Amino acid sequence: MLILVMYPDGATEVVRPPVLQHLITTQSIIKFRRESGWAVVGVDPLRGPRREPYRGEDRRGRIMIH
Repeated sequence: MLILVMYPDGATEVVRPPVLQHLITTQSIIKFRRESGWAVVGVDPLRGPRREPYRGEDRRGRIMIH
């Protein structure tokens, strides 16, 4: 997956997720493109790196019937 990022000078580039994380951490970009639109670093909520593995039930792919 490739993600469009924008630097403070307005230049854009397409990067892979590990590079995106580095750019966010080092405050090298001002925003990046999500499916829902631009996410502004320092303004929009961002996921941080997970500190410990998730220990809950894995619900991905499970069919929910109501």
